[in-house]
Amino acid sequence: MTELSGLQIFKYLPAAKKLEHTNCKQCGFPTCMAFALKLAKHQTNVDKCPYIPKELEEIYFQSSKQPQKTVEILGVKVGGENVLYRHEKTFINKTALAIVIDMAKPDWKEKFERVTNFEITRVNEKLKIDFIITKNGNIEGAISYEDFQNLPLIKITDENFENTSKELVKIRRKAILEKDENYSDPVYVYFRHTEDLKSLCAKASYYLCKYANMLVFEDFDENLITSLMTLRQNIFTDPQKPLQVESKIYEFNNPDENSLIFMTTNFALTFFAVANELESLSVPSYLIVIPAEGMSVLTAWSAEKFTAKIVADTLKKFDFANKVKNKKIIIPGLLAHMKDELQEEVPDFEIVIGTVDAFAIGDFVKNLNLDNTKSKNL
Repeated sequence: MTELSGLQIFKYLPAAKKLEHTNCKQCGFPTCMAFALKLAKHQTNVDKCPYIPKELEEIYFQSSKQPQKTVEILGVKVGGENVLYRHEKTFINKTALAIVIDMAKPDWKEKFERVTNFEITRVNEKLKIDFIITKNGNIEGAISYEDFQNLPLIKITDENFENTSKELVKIRRKAILEKDENYSDPVYVYFRHTEDLKSLCAKASYYLCKYANMLVFEDFDENLITSLMTLRQNIFTDPQKPLQVESKIYEFNNPDENSLIFMTTNFALTFFAVANELESLSVPSYLIVIPAEGMSVLTAWSAEKFTAKIVADTLKKFDFANKVKNKKIIIPGLLAHMKDELQEEVPDFEIVIGTVDAFAIGDFVKNLNLDNTKSKNL
């Protein structure tokens, strides 16, 4: 059962039924509708209304129950989800990735060091293994297998893909739609040792999307974990909050005062597309990232988050004009229509129209004549 909306609650109240005590204000709100809206947001209590029907009390109590419990393991929260699909609201706690280390095996120290030293950075976020589970011993900062088994978690040992996937879907639907307390604990999938890492990656990727709260591996492979972390980062983002990077001036290949200067927005996908191309260039460059609330180039322009004034303010903030001798800024080709406006607002620089697509930057630079770029539009 999903949570009740304000309108659904209102239908049970005196004002909706045109009964005595309509909008009596005894709940502390001016109208029954106001009370219903506050109740739907859990900003008041159901017993504030002395005339609320018993039927609504029961329905409200059931709908307000937390669908899935949250369990904290060594500071990492798992579970706590309340929707089936991210676009309904957002997912809350990302699927945890844990590695089992058997201290009875001769190579456990090497494995432990590999796991603890593993780290990747993606979209300005440092990603590491969430926690380690130890067998046949204890390590500081890890949780023993015995203690882990005593946690309120639902375990699925992965032996058959069809059975595991069906069980994960059943548990999540029971928890979210029916709020069945028998299925309210977070669920994890346990992967035994396997030589087939490709199959392991495929299955783990599916379970991460639908609907494992945690994946526990006896194996540790850097490529496998990197793939899962990349997928997880894409899945566990708030769809209402675009990924964005810090607005600043980024440097590639040790630039100096004569290096190329590019410009884009702080939308993460745009930034990394451009950054990857600049990193691969044989020449050094700067990338000026404009604060555009995580919007892409055209979206930011249409929402007035990428304006000539914002560009001028950004350059002034970093005192960029006094740091470089090259006075040509290459803007995205999609903003060619802004050239004159930008030129007027930032007279210290010459505005050069760059490429529409990031992948074309390499060829653009090869053909770029720094002494004659005024009318170039590739």
